[in-house]
Amino acid sequence: MIIVLNWNGLADTLACLASLARLDYPAHEVVVVDNGSTDDSVAAVRATYPRVTLIETGENLGYVGGNNVGLEYARAMGADYALLLNNDTEVAPDFLRLLVEAAEANPATGIVGPTIYYFDRPNVVWSAGGDIDWRRGRTRMIGLDEVDQGQFGHTLRPVDFVTGCAMLIKMSLVEQVGLLDARFFAYYEETEWCVRAARAGFKILHVPQAKIWHKILPEDREASPQVQYYMTRNRLLLLKLSETGAVPWLNTLLFDYGRTLVSWTLRPKWRDKFLQRHAMLQAIRDYGRGRFGKVEVV
Repeated sequence: MIIVLNWNGLADTLACLASLARLDYPAHEVVVVDNGSTDDSVAAVRATYPRVTLIETGENLGYVGGNNVGLEYARAMGADYALLLNNDTEVAPDFLRLLVEAAEANPATGIVGPTIYYFDRPNVVWSAGGDIDWRRGRTRMIGLDEVDQGQFGHTLRPVDFVTGCAMLIKMSLVEQVGLLDARFFAYYEETEWCVRAARAGFKILHVPQAKIWHKILPEDREASPQVQYYMTRNRLLLLKLSETGAVPWLNTLLFDYGRTLVSWTLRPKWRDKFLQRHAMLQAIRDYGRGRFGKVEVV
């Protein structure tokens, strides 16, 4: 079952569904979970793709809440797999078949993910899986901004996590480790899920030959105070839930967050980061107060 989450993303969602219609893997159902859109997405999806299952949440539940609704539906329908797929992606026709084949090859495999390229730079990698540096409390996308020259090979590669932009999950994993953690709302939730899955004995794999293209603009994310807020707060939540010890906390709070805040305050070229600085400080305060889920940056 393919779960596509939509929130006021009409054009992207229709393009994503058009690419899914070209899949060469026949045994799939597409479910669009609409997170309270106000841009006529629901009517357009119903009119253009009447065979797509449409679930309306009635409000913005975030990445976590919306996808959990889809996962609960997949469980109720008895699906063997669920694919979480961002609506701002377009996929290669064979990508689902390759992911399913990879997952089926080993009973211990729980989550697999494709190679993800920038949509506007179709041979440049955005993610080939992810690594976690536990000592520094950092995560990184493998292959970020690299031109694909075959460096990831043709065989399955173990990774610490695959991005929630596109991840195929065995539903047996959901039964064992649970759903996405609602405290995250958005960002870092898939990383924590993969950590939980790996600690339960499941393998997390990158499938190099499975390919999709993501309409992501890193500069827009970096400029967004809301993104800054969730990335800051949820990194701390990941460290807490993963029980990492003192060293990554010190590196995160003192060297990463502390240095960033000082730079944004003192260096002239960064003084336009007022909103991002404010969002980071609010995120740290809210984490300390145990304020999770959806939060508006004020």
